[in-house]
Amino acid sequence: MSDTNKKIKGCGFHHLSMSVRDLNKSIEFYVDGLGFVEKVSWGKAPKRTVLLDTGDGNYFEISQADKAQDFEEGVFKHIALRVDDCKSAIELARAAGAEVTMETRDIDLSSEPSIPIRIAFFNGPDGEIVELFQNEET
Repeated sequence: MSDTNKKIKGCGFHHLSMSVRDLNKSIEFYVDGLGFVEKVSWGKAPKRTVLLDTGDGNYFEISQADKAQDFEEGVFKHIALRVDDCKSAIELARAAGAEVTMETRDIDLSSEPSIPIRIAFFNGPDGEIVELFQNEET
């Protein structure tokens, strides 16, 4: 683990939590389709929560949503997953049934210095926006 945060030792991204309409469908999508690993589960239906390892110790925490929850604007703005091969990752998402909303694209971030990145976007089972983010600098 890199220890670059000088104020909070050991700090880094651990998990993102989201509510989903169909917990089993989301588990199938992320585990079978994208290769995440179920690490921990707690609660019983309909209040079950699952922690999925994305592959490098960062996690998705997904919980069954309350039936009354409004999903018109999605469950969060978007999440970005770090990947080594954006093109292969978007094809895995497509094969798992995701709606690809932006094909793999190379972009130079307008940062100082400029950072070349490769990105793609897809929508998950509940319309969540997922970005695939490939670069060497971050």
